[in-house]
Amino acid sequence: MQSNMSSMFFLIVLIALMFGMTWWSSRKNKQRQGQVQDFRQTLKPGVEVATASGLLGKVVSVDLEKEQVVVDSEGSLSRWRIQAITKPPVVPAYVHDDEVDEEGNPLPEPEEELDGSQEGPAQSGGDPSGEHSEPSQDGHAADTEHQEPKVAEGSKEEPSGDRSVQD
Repeated sequence: MQSNMSSMFFLIVLIALMFGMTWWSSRKNKQRQGQVQDFRQTLKPGVEVATASGLLGKVVSVDLEKEQVVVDSEGSLSRWRIQAITKPPVVPAYVHDDEVDEEGNPLPEPEEELDGSQEGPAQSGGDPSGEHSEPSQDGHAADTEHQEPKVAEGSKEEPSGDRSVQD
């Protein structure tokens, strides 16, 4: 009797879960259709659009009765069914590898050279503490006090520092 009751309860929960998922999916589809319909109703000349097949352009005219849109793509006019019109894809900004460090963080912008008429470390881009800086290999000023010694490639010598010896 007990297993019969738990089987019945499991079956009821499973059916309720299926109805819930169907209702939720239907609700999401209606929301999506409403957004698409709103987008199509707000189409007007000058709006950038894309087509389902990938054509990018600007709307020239909209005929809601015939459900047609004329799109200008680089001087070429073409007529499309309104159902084929979508929002244009978002094009990500391109960042060149030379503009970011190894972790993908943007590099600081180089300071512009001043004409030399202004004196002082703050105006010339120098270290405000007055300590001497030398340019490193990449052309940026590096503090010589905190710089590790450079070892030529192929050399077996390691930079000095605290090292623990393991046996």
